[in-house]
Amino acid sequence: MQLSRGFSGLTDLLFNGSRNAELNSKRKRLRPGKVSPCRPVPDHIPRPPYVKSKKPPGIASGPEVHDEKGIECMRASGRLAAQVLEYAGTLVKPGIKTDEIDQAVHQMIIDNGAYPSPLGYGGFPKSVCTSVNECICHGIPDSRELEDGDIINIDVTVYLNGYHGDTSTTFFCGDVDDEGRNLVQVTKECLDKAISICAPGVEFKKIGRTIQDHADKHRYGVVRQFVGHGVGRVFHADPVILHYRNNDSGRMVLNQTFTIEPMLTIGSFNPVMWDDDWTVVTEDGSLSAQFEHTILITKDGAEILTQC
Repeated sequence: MQLSRGFSGLTDLLFNGSRNAELNSKRKRLRPGKVSPCRPVPDHIPRPPYVKSKKPPGIASGPEVHDEKGIECMRASGRLAAQVLEYAGTLVKPGIKTDEIDQAVHQMIIDNGAYPSPLGYGGFPKSVCTSVNECICHGIPDSRELEDGDIINIDVTVYLNGYHGDTSTTFFCGDVDDEGRNLVQVTKECLDKAISICAPGVEFKKIGRTIQDHADKHRYGVVRQFVGHGVGRVFHADPVILHYRNNDSGRMVLNQTFTIEPMLTIGSFNPVMWDDDWTVVTEDGSLSAQFEHTILITKDGAEILTQC
């Protein structure tokens, strides 16, 4: 979820200094491929309200807090999202097109009576986001074939029985070098550490501090313009979850659901958006990785809803 379109390079300059000169320049920069037509969804599958509009609805006011029935619905949508993501990961190999991953994800979602939440959200043309190498987020599946050594984040959201489940993982394609593997490992650790501190009454800003502290130890940048969010009956709701140190107010409450989805970079964390108004890449072409879970705040801490 994008916080704003006002991308600033000031913090990037303060953090990175001359480090960009050290980046591996052997990888080819991403280029847009050919995007196939939108895939159909059977008429009997319920659509989220935003599908009829090409304008993104933005962040809905108020948190997503659920009764027992709502919690069970969230568990079901989260479980399906996790299963779809797990299947998508098995498809990652050199030579497969990201559009083929979209096709497989789309089919599995509708076969389970759900709607692929990204499809039609603000005009997004596909059923999943596939973000390769320097793509920070919101990559549109297209005709590009994955190459040996790529990393790819696959971001799956499903709308099942009126509730969204949202999750993503960064996968290795073939033989990935240590630079890429380390980035992916630390990004996953950031998410795990952030989830571990969640519980009723905990300040949301503790999430950002936890992620930033761990990323700083490894000298990775943390993307600021894209955030976690409340999720449930609506795709994006309060609260906005910042993944960096901040002084925002607000505390977690029992039975609340939201995502945590840190995006880390090896070099510049200053994002550049392509002309498609979706694909966001690092300014210097350096690698970026992301992991995401939907969690439920329980009396004992946090339950990860998006795991098999």
